[in-house]
Amino acid sequence: MDAIVALITRLGPEFWSTTLYVIAVFGICAIMLIGSALLGGKSQARARNEPFESGVVSASPERLRLSAKFYLVAMFFVIFDVEALFLYAYAVSAKEVGWMGWIEVAVFIFILTASLVYLARIGALDWTPHQKKRRAARVAAQAAGKSE
Repeated sequence: MDAIVALITRLGPEFWSTTLYVIAVFGICAIMLIGSALLGGKSQARARNEPFESGVVSASPERLRLSAKFYLVAMFFVIFDVEALFLYAYAVSAKEVGWMGWIEVAVFIFILTASLVYLARIGALDWTPHQKKRRAARVAAQAAGKSE
């Protein structure tokens, strides 16, 4: 018994607060799962297993096909969202990192700006067919000018 008391006093309050937190998290999860199983509806309706999104039943059974532009926009969002995350972390610790941190952030912003300019120049940001046709005509005119 003395060994258990010695162990408890040696571990310290940080260990016990973390242990209590983990036990509380598992307890709340168990209460929610058991409560929903006991109190939840037991409907056997015909449309019970039919998928829906935001309360709207899907109109067709096949999968929705999305264009590549959708994924391109998603990648741009992730890239620039992560940029904002890094800049926020810098803003929080700007005094601690000093000029070296400022230089690193400036290089980071320069690289992202250069990549954005590159994407705009190659036409990755041209979304409409009209813009693509205009760009193709401009590239063709430049190629014709160089070949002469």
